[in-house]
Amino acid sequence: MPGEALLPPIDPEAAPFWEGARRGELVIQQCAETGRLMFPPRSTSPWAPRRDPVWVRVSGRGTIWSFAIPHPPLLPAFSELAPYNVIVVALEEDPTIRLVGNLVEAADGPINGPEPAAIAIGSGVRVVFQRVSEAFHLPRWVLDAAGGD
Repeated sequence: MPGEALLPPIDPEAAPFWEGARRGELVIQQCAETGRLMFPPRSTSPWAPRRDPVWVRVSGRGTIWSFAIPHPPLLPAFSELAPYNVIVVALEEDPTIRLVGNLVEAADGPINGPEPAAIAIGSGVRVVFQRVSEAFHLPRWVLDAAGGD
């Protein structure tokens, strides 16, 4: 799969995120003291540094906060897919938590599948997971008529 060589190493702080993705669940860290969600993963909470964060399952719903349509020249691993989309999703539970991903038509759909004109800031999306290797099931997003503006 294009881009597979660009997958990050799984470090101990992010391992529960990737384990959740393999199970088809979007999990995010939460401050054990304040209940505030945190992303990206980190070893301590900025609000309660003496307490370890906990991992919680979130709905996997959100809205498109921003997006871009990259065109060549690109990293070689992605050139054959261009133009494709990159979206930033604000989570339903806390819109200040934002994840970067791609809008697809189905979990196994290509990142260049949706027409760029179909992407709009404020549109509701829900997470799906695309298996790109045994270790990585990447969060991708599909339009969700139940959410957004």
